[in-house]
Amino acid sequence: MYTQNDLNKDLGRLSSDTMTDIVEVKLREYFKKKLFKPGDALPKELELAEALGVSRNVVREALSRLRMLGMIESRKKRGMILSNPDVLGAFERVLDPMIITEKTLQDLFELRLVLEMGLADILFLNLTDQHFKELEVIVDNEVKNEGQGFRIKNEIAFHGKLYEIAGNDTLKRFQNMLLPIFGYVLKLEKEFVSGKVSHRGLVELLKQGNKHSFREGMYEHLKPHFDRLELLKK
Repeated sequence: MYTQNDLNKDLGRLSSDTMTDIVEVKLREYFKKKLFKPGDALPKELELAEALGVSRNVVREALSRLRMLGMIESRKKRGMILSNPDVLGAFERVLDPMIITEKTLQDLFELRLVLEMGLADILFLNLTDQHFKELEVIVDNEVKNEGQGFRIKNEIAFHGKLYEIAGNDTLKRFQNMLLPIFGYVLKLEKEFVSGKVSHRGLVELLKQGNKHSFREGMYEHLKPHFDRLELLKK
């Protein structure tokens, strides 16, 4: 348990104009120093304000910021507790191609390429016969349909399935957030240039069970994108 004297000593009083910013940092440092874990009860607003030598409104604003980040929450009969933050929540809310600069869109697209290059090891830990059937259905649809709109839809379906097979919830959620970016950048391409290894080729590499050859195949599949990036950097 903590006492008011402990709070005074651990947090220290402030005398800066940017009180809320400093209080937010101070609180983060305090939570780490005292090894607070999700579910632990936190000091009350009044106690924090007295320890820091600031108004209660300043503390309330700093706590509001932490609450928006999902770091703290209020519970009946318990007051404030440290929560398990949704690390992707804020990112998810602003990831919209219509409100992001072209540079950021390009950076995010590059990030997605890097993620897909690194999927091989995780994929081969989770593959099942059912996964092969689902991937083959997606590939078969490519033969039956044409057009830019379908190409984007099918690219998303195939690569989304790979992320799903990886079985990492955070990775899958992050990939789902990047899907609009993927579609947006593909629409910017003047013409479709297929890599040397198609989706069907990637499925065959998965069936062979060799993560090294799959990684090489994924690079060849994505190479037109890497080539375009190289031209942009020149």
